[in-house]
Amino acid sequence: MPCLLVLAILAAPRVVLVLMFLFSHYLERAYHGLLVPVLGFIFLPITTIIYAWIVNTGGLSNGGLSGINLILIIIAVVVDVGGWSGGEYHRRRWN
Repeated sequence: MPCLLVLAILAAPRVVLVLMFLFSHYLERAYHGLLVPVLGFIFLPITTIIYAWIVNTGGLSNGGLSGINLILIIIAVVVDVGGWSGGEYHRRRWN
């Protein structure tokens, strides 16, 4: 089951964010306000989900954002930002 959740997050992170917002308090506990989740929805959806997961599992209370938690955040940012340039690469390739 966790593998299916990871695949869903990677395949449709914005859908997962909307479902998390509508059917749970996961994002409310991680972010105090609506601005950061909305910006995360637009620009870094996977990073937004990973950070919410870290906060909700107590990852920040065990020494802050360090170790494996920091590695997960860095990987999420790289995956999110990598999606921005992928479209440009394919657009240039076919023109």
